[in-house]
Amino acid sequence: MDAFHNHAAIFPVGYHAYRIYWSMRHSNRRSKYLCSVEEEQGRPLFKVRVVEKGYDDVILVGATPKAVWDQVLDSVAQIRTSSGTLKLFPIYLKGEDLFGLSTSAVTRIIESLPGVEACERYTFRFGRNPLMEWPLAFNPSGSARSEAKAGQAKRYTLTLYTHTTHINTHTHSAGRHSKSAQYRRMKAEWKSNVYLARSRIQGLGLYAARDIEKCTMVIEYIGTIIRSEVANRKERLYEAQNRGVYMFRIDNDFVIDATITGGPARYINHSCGPNCITEVVSVERENKIIISSSRRIQRGEELCYDYKFDLEDDQHKIPCHCGAVNCRKWMN
Repeated sequence: MDAFHNHAAIFPVGYHAYRIYWSMRHSNRRSKYLCSVEEEQGRPLFKVRVVEKGYDDVILVGATPKAVWDQVLDSVAQIRTSSGTLKLFPIYLKGEDLFGLSTSAVTRIIESLPGVEACERYTFRFGRNPLMEWPLAFNPSGSARSEAKAGQAKRYTLTLYTHTTHINTHTHSAGRHSKSAQYRRMKAEWKSNVYLARSRIQGLGLYAARDIEKCTMVIEYIGTIIRSEVANRKERLYEAQNRGVYMFRIDNDFVIDATITGGPARYINHSCGPNCITEVVSVERENKIIISSSRRIQRGEELCYDYKFDLEDDQHKIPCHCGAVNCRKWMN
């Protein structure tokens, strides 16, 4: 990690971003610049692909973001000077900014990636997550994940269990609104409810971005609804592709597959002392799986619910690392 960061930015391998900047060929046009970070002999290699209509793509490379972008900036400055266009001052432009690595939304995600705690020179903009200081436990089931049992086709698939009494209670303001109205409000506001960050339980987790009152719809578990037979085939395909498998069983016949088309809700981890529940809400004759708060959740608190895996024998037990006071020590 030492070579893949400086005091201002972290350079994750595989990073891609389209940037719009002035053309290297025309003073009054803009072009697309596909910025990417690769690895070469243990060091970062920065690439910029110049995409401009009517011209072949040009690929520029450099050892630093500034080095590769200077090739663009020099050409742009020459074109604009020769045409009498407003002069730019490329010496003051930072390569990290031009790559988009310092954009707030991008920085927040990068600072949540596994391994960032090893970036000793980097100055965290959003504050080092205190949970990063915890030793991370290995949980083979991951988050809402299906794991194959040895020699059997049955999977540890997240199973839906419903709690409707909370939403319908008349002692809370949410109870005076229909579920469909709550659902529409949640769909409009869910991005302000949660954020993705490193979890002390397993990998990444979903956190409350604000204080959330009890009985509030927080986020929808989305994905592709498929039959159990199809889920069995897809699981084998995902495993062959070395993918993590994210599935949520609705009933004996249908499963929501969030592996490819899922949303952030798939990262919610299991806990024996959860602060959320799951329920089915019918909206316009379609069943939706909703994660709702079972108690008041404070900002910065990790969201979690009970996966309700079927009980298994000792040979197939999955350790639980939720850390709850009432932790059952096993997820199944």
